[in-house]
Amino acid sequence: MDHNKLWKILKEMGIPDHLTYLLRNLYAGQEATARTGHGTTDWFQIGKGVRQGCIFSPCLFNLYADYIMRNAGLEEAQAAIKIARRNISNLRYADDTTLMAESEEELKSPLMKVKVESEKVGLKFNIQKMKIMASGPIISWKIDGETVETVSEFIFFCAPTSLQMVIAAMKLEDTYSLEGKL
Repeated sequence: MDHNKLWKILKEMGIPDHLTYLLRNLYAGQEATARTGHGTTDWFQIGKGVRQGCIFSPCLFNLYADYIMRNAGLEEAQAAIKIARRNISNLRYADDTTLMAESEEELKSPLMKVKVESEKVGLKFNIQKMKIMASGPIISWKIDGETVETVSEFIFFCAPTSLQMVIAAMKLEDTYSLEGKL
């Protein structure tokens, strides 16, 4: 996360100037040195990332990620799955994002939009960490010439998540919608 881009994002999102000013002062003049196998590096300026352990860091990262999703058009949830009577196009926890769609075709456009919007604010997809989970057969996916791994489950919010769990959540939605009709 580039700090200068973060301040612009906060302004665009309507965060009051006095709060942005306080955050800018918190991040101003940060320096670090790194210890390597060959000794310690010279001091260098930090202009990216959020402070580890700072209570503002999760909020700042979430605002940055939300900005990306909004600019990618995912708040409109065009490509989404329905869970508990709501269209869900993405799930986010810290720096993990899960995009959801009913089909491979519905997933391609939002995925590429998120990629483009992320790159605009200095974040890059790590394709080696990217996974695709599908209910049916899926042709090998490639992004920028790299193949994306297809999996039967993935870790989300520190727990394995499978397609069966998503389907169970969808069935639960049907159960709740029947309750009001009995």
